[in-house]
Amino acid sequence: MPWAPVPFAEVYPLVTARAVARPFTYAVPEEAPLGVGSIVRVPFGRSRARGIVTALVETAPPGIEPRRIEAVVGEVPPTLVELALWLADYYGSTPARALALVAPETPKRRKEQAPPAERQALAGEAAPAELSAEQRAAVARVVDGPPGNLLLHGATGSGKTEVYLQACAAMLERGLGTIILVPEIALAPQTVGRVRARFGNRVAILHSGLSDAERRDERERIASGEARIVVGARSAVFAPIRGLGLIVVDEEHDPSYKQDSDPRYDARTVAAKRASLERAVAVFASATPRPESWATLERLELGGRIGAALPPVRIVDLRREAGYPLSAPLLAELRRVAEHRGKAILLLNRRGVAPALHCRACGTTIRCPNCDVALVLHADGSLRCHHCGHAASSPATCPACGSPDLARLGAGTQKLERELARELPELELIRLDADAVGKPEELAASLRRFAAAQGAVLLGTQMVAKGHHFAGVELAAVVDADTGLGLPDFRAEERTFQLITQLAGRSGRDAPGRVLVQTFQPDARPIAHAARHDVTRFLAEELERRRSLGYPPFAHLVRIVVTGPELEQVVRALEELKAGISGTELLGPAALLRLRGRHRAQLVAKTPRPRAIATQAAHLLSAAAPNMRRAGLTAVVDVDPQSV
Repeated sequence: MPWAPVPFAEVYPLVTARAVARPFTYAVPEEAPLGVGSIVRVPFGRSRARGIVTALVETAPPGIEPRRIEAVVGEVPPTLVELALWLADYYGSTPARALALVAPETPKRRKEQAPPAERQALAGEAAPAELSAEQRAAVARVVDGPPGNLLLHGATGSGKTEVYLQACAAMLERGLGTIILVPEIALAPQTVGRVRARFGNRVAILHSGLSDAERRDERERIASGEARIVVGARSAVFAPIRGLGLIVVDEEHDPSYKQDSDPRYDARTVAAKRASLERAVAVFASATPRPESWATLERLELGGRIGAALPPVRIVDLRREAGYPLSAPLLAELRRVAEHRGKAILLLNRRGVAPALHCRACGTTIRCPNCDVALVLHADGSLRCHHCGHAASSPATCPACGSPDLARLGAGTQKLERELARELPELELIRLDADAVGKPEELAASLRRFAAAQGAVLLGTQMVAKGHHFAGVELAAVVDADTGLGLPDFRAEERTFQLITQLAGRSGRDAPGRVLVQTFQPDARPIAHAARHDVTRFLAEELERRRSLGYPPFAHLVRIVVTGPELEQVVRALEELKAGISGTELLGPAALLRLRGRHRAQLVAKTPRPRAIATQAAHLLSAAAPNMRRAGLTAVVDVDPQSV
């Protein structure tokens, strides 16, 4: 870090208020030289705050008597400061909120503890005896080619992981570090296991499931250079690694890379920007890439699965089946698994026993009092809201009309588990959803059980489809392919295709496999293409559809959401924002579902200049912050949203 004996520093106090979203000038004490990236403690108003130095200056603003910086408490690489300031500008957030991502508050050390990777990693795999010609070419491009953003594409089982592990080893030999991003904690145990098998204790892990103390320890190992490879979810893109040579974004199609709170950054976009700042290579890997990546990135093609063919896919038309969620064909396939003491993976992307409780007499669906959504029935007899956490006992009679004729609509993972236990008691059932595994250690334990089991079914929500590689999986089944197909979202077909194709990839890697997809819409485009494993055709058609509608990658979306106690106030605030934003057409205000007792509405822009729109919105929101706070209103700017 460049130290400079200058008298003043510009510091962003790490506070969340938009009303003070600017740097403040402080005097630099002679005994504490500092530079860009220094984390400091400063007086701020009547209290103290942590802040980050973003510039060193020779003079203070006219008429200002700067207060002194009290202490230097840490530092982050200057490149991360530049990245955070870019992020705040691009995503319409505040610099302080973005800088807090690169300099999270850490607790004081109390005791030594083992690195979390030792507890959360599954067993790794040995390197193959040799690479395919396509793998060798891909490694050579990553390691020896110019910096840039690359799409590593190949079918499930085509050897994408081995390509980036070999590239990682080459970077280490050159003294450069690597960040490997996975979309969520569910994928971390296997990825960490694979990386640790090659690189041992040089691997650190970062994700939201760590305790504050674990996160502090891992960041210290990274900053000191002890750990040169970082594996983690979204926030790992901000790891304080110096001398970065490679960023890998595994399963790059996954929407979990988008942060759902301010600043609403997309880790894939941030990874590309960080790679550009550090002259590193960014590799985006997927068997089912996003249309945006397919259309814009240089491709490294690996082709088909190594050593085996992709499994055949059978479509089960639920319109002609009596059983749900277990149709006769699915039960027959599961009995074959039980006879062979094999393994199966079942995906049902809904939690609970039933998504809703409905009165046959008056038509009432029991809904959350705080949100405009149905309450989900769970196995313990409770009704729960998956948005705000509200819980209530399941009633014996309809609260509206008193009728006892209450019907359970649909099925969730808990109902699927019950029916499997009744029909196939000889199979070990391992459920993987947010209700069953709350901690990373529980997740890793469940995956270890499945890896070691004979005669077992791994069932759960979409986390069961995400990149897992288990030996002996002979059946993969999508219990209901329609759960996301009817959503009012331009990405609904893309996500349905990806989910089916990704789950199909879990089967038959080391033995003949089978895939079964249950649906009420067997002719739907994403289902038909997924049944043929036809990624290229699906993406070509999807890009043509988006071109005609003006959706990404042919335009960017910017979404501004305001929430508040009264819908009228929310809409009025958005209308004022709309009047102040120029240079694009804004759709709305449009009301959204009420969540957690608060009304919501949004504006949406399709634009080639998302940064300009986000910056305008951020300035307007900063000016309006005091009035909005008094009215109980909050606002977020969402650039490149994953749903609208």
